[in-house]
Amino acid sequence: MMKKIILIAIALIGLQGFAQEQGREGRKHHRGDHAQMDLTAEQMATLQTKRMTLALDLNASQQEDIQALNLEKATKRKAMMAERQANKDKGAPKKLTSEERYNKQIAMLDAKIAEKAKLQKILSKEQFEKFENMKKQKQRANRKHKNGDRKGKYQNN
Repeated sequence: MMKKIILIAIALIGLQGFAQEQGREGRKHHRGDHAQMDLTAEQMATLQTKRMTLALDLNASQQEDIQALNLEKATKRKAMMAERQANKDKGAPKKLTSEERYNKQIAMLDAKIAEKAKLQKILSKEQFEKFENMKKQKQRANRKHKNGDRKGKYQNN
Protein backbone atom coordinates (compact mmCIF):
# COMPACT_ATOMS: atom_id res chain seq x y z
CA MET A 1 0.00 0.00 0.00
CA MET A 2 2.77 2.44 0.94
CA LYS A 3 4.66 1.65 -2.27
CA LYS A 4 1.58 2.53 -4.34
CA ILE A 5 1.18 5.88 -2.59
CA ILE A 6 4.87 6.70 -3.13
CA LEU A 7 4.65 5.72 -6.81
CA ILE A 8 1.53 7.86 -7.29
CA ALA A 9 3.21 10.83 -5.59
CA ILE A 10 6.30 10.49 -7.79
CA ALA A 11 4.15 10.23 -10.91
CA LEU A 12 2.18 13.34 -9.95
CA ILE A 13 5.33 15.34 -9.28
CA GLY A 14 6.75 14.24 -12.64
CA LEU A 15 3.56 15.16 -14.48
CA GLN A 16 3.44 18.55 -12.78
CA GLY A 17 6.99 19.34 -13.90
CA PHE A 18 6.17 18.22 -17.44
CA ALA A 19 3.00 20.35 -17.49
CA GLN A 20 4.90 23.42 -16.29
CA GLU A 21 7.51 22.95 -19.00
CA GLN A 22 4.78 22.61 -21.63
CA GLY A 23 3.19 25.82 -20.32
CA ARG A 24 6.45 27.71 -20.71
CA GLU A 25 6.89 26.45 -24.27
CA GLY A 26 3.32 27.39 -25.14
CA ARG A 27 3.74 30.93 -23.82
CA LYS A 28 7.00 31.35 -25.71
CA HIS A 29 5.39 30.40 -29.00
CA HIS A 30 2.20 32.29 -28.22
CA ARG A 31 4.10 35.56 -27.81
CA GLY A 32 5.23 35.34 -31.39
CA ASP A 33 8.85 36.31 -30.78
CA HIS A 34 10.09 33.72 -33.26
CA ALA A 35 7.51 34.72 -35.86
CA GLN A 36 8.69 38.34 -35.69
CA MET A 37 12.29 37.24 -36.18
CA ASP A 38 11.39 35.37 -39.38
CA LEU A 39 9.64 38.33 -41.00
CA THR A 40 11.48 40.95 -43.01
CA ALA A 41 11.20 44.62 -42.07
CA GLU A 42 8.96 45.14 -45.12
CA GLN A 43 6.63 42.34 -44.05
CA MET A 44 6.43 43.64 -40.49
CA ALA A 45 5.68 47.16 -41.76
CA THR A 46 3.00 45.90 -44.15
CA LEU A 47 1.27 43.89 -41.43
CA GLN A 48 1.33 46.84 -39.04
CA THR A 49 -0.01 49.18 -41.74
CA LYS A 50 -2.85 46.79 -42.57
CA ARG A 51 -3.78 46.50 -38.87
CA MET A 52 -3.81 50.28 -38.56
CA THR A 53 -5.85 50.60 -41.77
CA LEU A 54 -8.50 48.29 -40.37
CA ALA A 55 -8.56 49.93 -36.95
CA LEU A 56 -8.39 53.57 -38.08
CA ASP A 57 -10.05 53.51 -41.53
CA LEU A 58 -7.01 54.97 -43.28
CA ASN A 59 -7.37 56.31 -46.82
CA ALA A 60 -4.88 55.38 -49.58
CA SER A 61 -2.66 58.43 -49.02
CA GLN A 62 -2.52 57.80 -45.29
CA GLN A 63 -1.71 54.14 -45.91
CA GLU A 64 1.31 55.09 -48.03
CA ASP A 65 2.60 57.53 -45.41
CA ILE A 66 2.01 55.07 -42.56
CA GLN A 67 3.69 52.28 -44.56
CA ALA A 68 6.81 54.43 -44.96
CA LEU A 69 6.80 55.29 -41.26
CA ASN A 70 6.27 51.65 -40.23
CA LEU A 71 9.00 50.50 -42.62
CA GLU A 72 11.47 52.96 -41.10
CA LYS A 73 10.53 51.81 -37.59
CA ALA A 74 10.67 48.10 -38.50
CA THR A 75 14.07 48.49 -40.17
CA LYS A 76 15.49 50.14 -37.04
CA ARG A 77 13.90 47.49 -34.81
CA LYS A 78 15.35 44.67 -36.95
CA ALA A 79 18.81 46.27 -36.79
CA MET A 80 18.56 46.61 -33.00
CA MET A 81 17.42 42.99 -32.67
CA ALA A 82 20.33 41.80 -34.82
CA GLU A 83 22.79 43.88 -32.78
CA ARG A 84 21.38 42.54 -29.51
CA GLN A 85 21.63 38.97 -30.82
CA ALA A 86 25.21 39.53 -31.95
CA ASN A 87 26.13 40.88 -28.51
CA LYS A 88 24.37 37.97 -26.87
CA ASP A 89 26.31 35.50 -29.03
CA LYS A 90 29.62 37.14 -28.04
CA GLY A 91 29.10 36.17 -24.42
CA ALA A 92 28.65 38.29 -21.34
CA PRO A 93 26.74 41.49 -22.13
CA LYS A 94 28.61 44.73 -21.67
CA LYS A 95 27.32 46.68 -18.68
CA LEU A 96 26.31 50.18 -19.77
CA THR A 97 27.48 53.15 -17.76
CA SER A 98 24.85 55.46 -16.34
CA GLU A 99 25.76 58.03 -19.01
CA GLU A 100 25.32 55.45 -21.80
CA ARG A 101 21.97 54.33 -20.35
CA TYR A 102 20.86 57.97 -20.13
CA ASN A 103 21.88 58.70 -23.74
CA LYS A 104 20.15 55.53 -24.94
CA GLN A 105 16.91 56.52 -23.19
CA ILE A 106 17.13 60.07 -24.54
CA ALA A 107 17.55 58.72 -28.09
CA MET A 108 14.61 56.37 -27.62
CA LEU A 109 12.36 59.14 -26.28
CA ASP A 110 13.40 61.50 -29.08
CA ALA A 111 12.47 58.83 -31.62
CA LYS A 112 9.06 58.36 -29.96
CA ILE A 113 8.44 62.12 -29.99
CA ALA A 114 9.38 62.34 -33.67
CA GLU A 115 7.15 59.37 -34.52
CA LYS A 116 4.24 60.91 -32.63
CA ALA A 117 4.67 64.21 -34.50
CA LYS A 118 4.71 62.37 -37.85
CA LEU A 119 1.58 60.42 -36.92
CA GLN A 120 -0.21 63.64 -35.95
CA LYS A 121 0.55 65.04 -39.41
CA ILE A 122 -0.71 61.91 -41.19
CA LEU A 123 -3.80 61.06 -39.13
CA SER A 124 -6.90 63.13 -38.51
CA LYS A 125 -7.51 64.27 -34.94
CA GLU A 126 -10.11 61.52 -34.38
CA GLN A 127 -7.86 58.84 -35.86
CA PHE A 128 -4.92 59.97 -33.72
CA GLU A 129 -7.05 59.93 -30.54
CA LYS A 130 -8.28 56.44 -31.40
CA PHE A 131 -4.68 55.34 -32.06
CA GLU A 132 -3.53 56.72 -28.69
CA ASN A 133 -6.40 54.94 -26.90
CA MET A 134 -5.55 51.66 -28.64
CA LYS A 135 -1.91 52.06 -27.61
CA LYS A 136 -2.88 52.69 -23.97
CA GLN A 137 -5.16 49.65 -23.92
CA LYS A 138 -2.39 47.50 -25.37
CA GLN A 139 0.08 48.77 -22.76
CA ARG A 140 -2.41 48.02 -19.97
CA ALA A 141 -3.02 44.53 -21.34
CA ASN A 142 0.72 43.89 -21.62
CA ARG A 143 1.30 45.06 -18.05
CA LYS A 144 -1.59 42.95 -16.79
CA HIS A 145 -0.32 39.91 -18.70
CA LYS A 146 3.26 40.48 -17.54
CA ASN A 147 2.31 40.95 -13.88
CA GLY A 148 -0.69 38.63 -13.90
CA ASP A 149 1.31 35.44 -13.37
CA ARG A 150 2.73 36.68 -10.06
CA LYS A 151 -0.26 38.64 -8.82
CA GLY A 152 -2.26 36.80 -6.23
CA LYS A 153 0.32 34.13 -5.43
CA TYR A 154 1.80 36.17 -2.63
CA GLN A 155 -1.06 38.55 -1.95
CA ASN A 156 -4.24 37.89 -0.06
CA ASN A 157 -7.12 39.42 -1.97
